[in-house]
Amino acid sequence: MRFRVKLDMFSGPLDLLWYLVRRHELDILDIPIALVTEQYLELITVLEEIDVNAVGDFLEMATRLMEIKSRLVLPRHEDEEEQEIEDPRHDMVQRLLEYKKYKDAASMLEDRARDWQQRFSRQVNDLPTNRVDPTEQPIQDVELWDLVSAFSRVIRDNAASKPSAIRYDDTPIEVYMKRIQERLADEPRIAFTSLFEQNMIRSQMVGIFLAILELIRHHHAQVEQEDLFSEIWITKKKLTAAEPLKLADEAA
Repeated sequence: MRFRVKLDMFSGPLDLLWYLVRRHELDILDIPIALVTEQYLELITVLEEIDVNAVGDFLEMATRLMEIKSRLVLPRHEDEEEQEIEDPRHDMVQRLLEYKKYKDAASMLEDRARDWQQRFSRQVNDLPTNRVDPTEQPIQDVELWDLVSAFSRVIRDNAASKPSAIRYDDTPIEVYMKRIQERLADEPRIAFTSLFEQNMIRSQMVGIFLAILELIRHHHAQVEQEDLFSEIWITKKKLTAAEPLKLADEAA
């Protein structure tokens, strides 16, 4: 089965690492490597289910985290205890601080742009010649990793019920997108976990998850979460103008 969908919405290993630090409100200068490594590997497992070719950089960071974890638990000799040994987390923390600096700068520029739009009226002739393609708009990082984390829990909860025979599903992404949209037309909001039925095979779960990402990317749906680790709700996004649904890719 080949899911014809672009997976360039994943910002990178540092983005995932920074998400985990913010999610657990950790001290960036004293990161608990064991906790971060465990959850990092758990989310990578989800990315591998979607596309194993898209997680190369994430696996490199995971290897680095496991190396740091092993160095921290190794016993020290008496002569080493007397010497000041550099913290193995130092290089990673410096990279994360550098990433945070650019992340904050990008956020500041985004806030300024939003403030400019509120202060100045739109000119008649400043519209772009080509309409922005919604499929090229990235999903916000916090929403994305929260969705990946929630999908990880769904996979873990369904792991116990493995089919006795190998089952395969090649339902196109567009079919799942249409089903979700039909539910949104009848219900004000849909619980993320309710889309995944008990004993559903892994390929179907991945297809539904990718369909959710595509609906968000096309601005036909949005996700909400009231509290950390609580249920994620999918709602229909209100558009300023009716736009036809563009499929991720045309079937061969």
